[in-house]
Amino acid sequence: MAADARDQVTDELSTGASHGAAPARPSVAAHPRAPSVAPAAAQSPDSRSADVHGSAAAAPAPVPLPEAGGPRDAVTRLHAHGCWYPSANTDGTQVAFICDRGGVPQLWAGPVDGDEVRLLDSSPDPVKEVSWSPDGHWIAYTTAPGGGEHTRVLCVRPDGTGRRILAGADPASSAYLGRWAHDGSAVAVTVAAPPARTYGDGTGQLAQPVPADSHPDGTRLPADWAERDGRATLLGAATYDVGPGTGPDVTPIDLTAVAAPAVRSGGGLSAYLIDPDGLASPVLLATETHAATLRVCDLSRDGALVLLRRGPRGRREAVLRRTADAATTCTVPVADGDPWIGRFSPDARTLWLRSNADREYAALFAVALDADGEPRGRSVVAEREGSDLELLAFAQDGRTAALVWNVLGASRLESVETFPTRQAPDRTGAAAPIALPHEVVTRITAAGPGRLVLALSGSQRRPGVWAHDGASPLRTPWSSRDEDAVPPGRPPVRPVPLRLTARDGLPLSGWYYRAPGRAPGEPAPCVIHLHGGPEEQERPVFNPLYHELIGRGLDVFAPDVRGSSGHGRSFVDADLGAGRFAALDDVADCAAHAVTAGPADPTRLAVMGRSYGGYLTFASLVWHPDLFRTGVAVCGMSDLLTFFAGTEPWLAESAAHKYGHPERDRELLHALSPMSRIDALRVPLLAIHGEHDTNVPPGESEQFVRAARERGVPAEVLTLRDEGHDFLRADNRRLFRRAAADWMERYLHV
Repeated sequence: MAADARDQVTDELSTGASHGAAPARPSVAAHPRAPSVAPAAAQSPDSRSADVHGSAAAAPAPVPLPEAGGPRDAVTRLHAHGCWYPSANTDGTQVAFICDRGGVPQLWAGPVDGDEVRLLDSSPDPVKEVSWSPDGHWIAYTTAPGGGEHTRVLCVRPDGTGRRILAGADPASSAYLGRWAHDGSAVAVTVAAPPARTYGDGTGQLAQPVPADSHPDGTRLPADWAERDGRATLLGAATYDVGPGTGPDVTPIDLTAVAAPAVRSGGGLSAYLIDPDGLASPVLLATETHAATLRVCDLSRDGALVLLRRGPRGRREAVLRRTADAATTCTVPVADGDPWIGRFSPDARTLWLRSNADREYAALFAVALDADGEPRGRSVVAEREGSDLELLAFAQDGRTAALVWNVLGASRLESVETFPTRQAPDRTGAAAPIALPHEVVTRITAAGPGRLVLALSGSQRRPGVWAHDGASPLRTPWSSRDEDAVPPGRPPVRPVPLRLTARDGLPLSGWYYRAPGRAPGEPAPCVIHLHGGPEEQERPVFNPLYHELIGRGLDVFAPDVRGSSGHGRSFVDADLGAGRFAALDDVADCAAHAVTAGPADPTRLAVMGRSYGGYLTFASLVWHPDLFRTGVAVCGMSDLLTFFAGTEPWLAESAAHKYGHPERDRELLHALSPMSRIDALRVPLLAIHGEHDTNVPPGESEQFVRAARERGVPAEVLTLRDEGHDFLRADNRRLFRRAAADWMERYLHV
């Protein structure tokens, strides 16, 4: 879920009685079919998944922590809050979830039908993921220490006792959650090894030149690595074609002048099964030396098969592996977006996948399996024309699937019955639509027999949790009410969709927010806001930043430029490599359309964005220097080469496919970098960054602002303390919104 949709303004904390500690139960070591640790020699021969050095990250050891359930009275009293990422216990009566009512996203739990919620971890580290064990004894969750990008996996009893770190205790490492074993005896965790501190001989430079078609360690890249020319290869019925992008003439580059190394060296990713009771040693499931992602998405009920998700952005794949011999039996391309890509049927003879293999839009696939996990065929069993299957969840019995479709940015929820039998392994029943009270579903999970729990957001509400048991979904008592979304007298603005055509014929779209109080045709100052990713999508959800800007009399146009999700795979790939020059033109085309259809005032336009949108903001100000009066870049990249040198190694692995390889494509990356055109900057700029951001390091903002000041252009940096790439703390989020709105108001002369 986009961080901007989880705002914090306040409400009073409810209290709940503690429950007794759960009894002990057999660990993964006692499971009759529990996977065993495969030796390095038994790893898959697939070079992308094998550890070429013959080793994995050190197995994590649980670290006990003091109890931290409380305080029972909130230090910060909130008027409204957000609740998201629910996970229910076995019978569906209790839900663990993330809530920011205390000023920072924390772990809470409470009854579905009551309002006596309890705080399970009062530490200030933001919580990012939650998963209740199938046996109900443990709640596993991921936190970001200090608000940065490094994460750790913890677990706690439902009554708040037994809190411990399962993985990621080393400050230099990172860890995130996978699925639980079906009996609850172990939880899958991915551990990222710490990156190396020096390059080559310790000078900070690569010791040896790297071949153009190789990883930094010399291993060969995949055969399709060069497919980055920005051309949209059509897979469906669309008729547009996107060329490689022309862009401005490129100035010759002195590569010897680049002081920073092009890539950081780093370790790999290893996936383990960890017993939260600590009665059994961790079980190694998979390891990859140069991995972009590696997540355990499911385990068969007998533990014989594991479903992994791996690969860089735009080239994710599902990997089916046997645990006995580490043999990979099947790989299938899957879509970006939600990492929970599929599940096994109860008998493990069908693998259900959310995939866009050979398709423009993701659909529900059924992969028939034999007794050894070998594929016997695959077929599409549920699809929706022009729409992605965005979320896939199953009821506890594994036979009822919930499908969430992305229809022009809004969600459509359906329930289907699956029949995973040998006679009909790829059938589904008729789809039953489920009405939604708000526009977007951000998560869906089973909650006992016949019940689902949904996380919802919308243009007129804060994120909340809703229960569905066959009738209309009902809001949980501890979620904020719609009327608490904003102060009285300032109702949120519903956006209207706008559609346009880019200069090269590519269809584009976005959402326009009109500030109240103006006549319909009266021109208004307007902020073009660009989302991150770039594979994110602008959705009609409540965005406190937009509400702040609109409250200052500014219109907001939030478009999806090429590279965004939700519009088909060709649209996502249309900005690859040199195609990014066309994405920069998209920003100008969207600004022009805001003037003609908004109506925005052409003399009072500004541009703003976060992450990749921050990069587009920097770039738009130097590629289109006379179009905007000012800009606000949030956590954006200003030089793609220094970005690759400073980001986390696993993030660099994933980003290289999208932007270009930092060794092979140095000239392209330099030409696409806003710093290469800094002399064209004409207008004031505000850059905002989290001090602990290791996704896009703060130096990216600092070097652009420094260069702007050297050229006499007004520029400022706002550094948010105790924040990473996402701003998660209530006081910092308010500061961010007000600083951005003050800057816009100042330079747009509202």
